[in-house]
Amino acid sequence: MKIKSIEAFAITNPIAGGTYEEAKQKGTARRPPWTKDAEVANPMSRYPRYKALRASWLSSFPAVGVIVTADDGSWGFGTTGYGQPTISLINDHIGPLLEGENALATEKLYDMMMRITSPYSPSGLGSYAISGIDLALWDLKGKVLKLPVYELAGGAARDSQFCYATGNDTDWHMELGFKATKLACPYGTADGLEALDKNEAFVGKARELIGPHVELMLDCWMAFDVEFAVRLAHRLRPFNLKWMEDCLIPEDHTSHKALRERLPWQTIATGEHWYTPYTFFEAAKDRVADIFQPDIHWVGGFTACQKIAAIAEYAGIDMYCHAGMNTPYGQHFTIASTASKWGEFFVGGAPGQPLKETNNYPGMAVPVNGQVVVSDEPGFGHGLSKQAIEAMAL
Repeated sequence: MKIKSIEAFAITNPIAGGTYEEAKQKGTARRPPWTKDAEVANPMSRYPRYKALRASWLSSFPAVGVIVTADDGSWGFGTTGYGQPTISLINDHIGPLLEGENALATEKLYDMMMRITSPYSPSGLGSYAISGIDLALWDLKGKVLKLPVYELAGGAARDSQFCYATGNDTDWHMELGFKATKLACPYGTADGLEALDKNEAFVGKARELIGPHVELMLDCWMAFDVEFAVRLAHRLRPFNLKWMEDCLIPEDHTSHKALRERLPWQTIATGEHWYTPYTFFEAAKDRVADIFQPDIHWVGGFTACQKIAAIAEYAGIDMYCHAGMNTPYGQHFTIASTASKWGEFFVGGAPGQPLKETNNYPGMAVPVNGQVVVSDEPGFGHGLSKQAIEAMAL
């Protein structure tokens, strides 16, 4: 079975389902979701023009869909991000060079893509392009072999997947039955000394709400320097955070090592914006983090995540994919991975809005009381027909 074509195109964001306005019309939304106007500390917080909302500098790129079609008409669908730059890399360079190759040879094809992109780096945008193609290839393979992808990866490691909720509607997370929740930190280095007081109050309020027997984490989204992260960690120690996440600019490996040395007692998670298994190997070698968090749609797809999980497991590091439970791709990887005891579900919908309405994958399971039972349909079980995918195209 040979690859006949690989096509990339802009689509609506698959994990951005029913809007707040739609939920309000249905009467399910009790209040606007935290994402509507919450300030979240981020790398651009030092610039007032873009400080208030991440969407002010992130929203211009649509999601990307990728269809790989084999010479017998079989097809698979994958998704990634960053719009036209990624689309161009796939349609104008990587895709044509894979035509005629064995469509089921995912390991070889991943290696080819890493080498094809080497002149401009398989990191960054190259990694986004590789991810979309790799996920589509695994989806195709599962459909052809009539097996869910998690079975192709060795079978489920557990009957259901424990999930934590991410977002700042903490009361809603508790009502949904999650036993762990992660906050998006509102203030960072750019906010000065008062940010320490405000963050302490913010985290303290959440801990008071959820009590001592629910795990609490803090996502710092690349908004800190080492000094700020250390000072904040000491302030937050009484609240027993399970981890602090993505404190630093991802490429600054020296600062990651310094943070590890200065906070030996605090569990540290990172890797959402690391690309290729090479980066994770270096991080594991220096043990700069306790938890790796690659995004399966950005880091190089299912194949890259398998390699990263192997690095992590044998270094004694856990691996929880970024927003891994928000897509069928992440769900299938997570349920098959012995390195992934937890999964992340980003809750972006309004309190009261059913989780099933907040994504556009009709075949995908959503958490119930903090647990997901992954679809056993062939491929990734996303439930999308070609007609439905065409309707998502922009």
